[in-house]
Amino acid sequence: MQYLVAVDGSESSTEALEYAIDLASQTDASLLVAYAVEPRVLVEETGEEAPTNAEVGQRIYTEDIDVAETRGEEVLDDARERAERADVAVETTLLYGSPVDSVAEYAESEAVDGIFVGHRGLSDRVEGMVGSVAKGLVRHATVPVTVVK
Repeated sequence: MQYLVAVDGSESSTEALEYAIDLASQTDASLLVAYAVEPRVLVEETGEEAPTNAEVGQRIYTEDIDVAETRGEEVLDDARERAERADVAVETTLLYGSPVDSVAEYAESEAVDGIFVGHRGLSDRVEGMVGSVAKGLVRHATVPVTVVK
């Protein structure tokens, strides 16, 4: 058996990873751990009141792709170390684009037996605006999705 774990560096995704490692170690399964590189849209923090609509455009910027990839590699390195300490076979990969689409497509292309994902990502605010990755994976994945709380 082979499972895919979607990670983003959040506490919730780490809990999903630990759950998958525990299950894999008990069943001799292997893990694919994936991080979806999607540069964040950031708002410059100034400590002032919330900006007006006219000011928002001047304070929003997109994170550099190299920064996003570096962050992803760090998260994957940590995941790899955790799995290896538990003697679980593990491979890691960077995916590109929307986490829901890229993780669901990767799961299908790799014919995994299931996906593990945390119930909350890094940003509650963004999650509220665009919907959660966990919810999207439950809807779009072609294999069972375990949402770890």
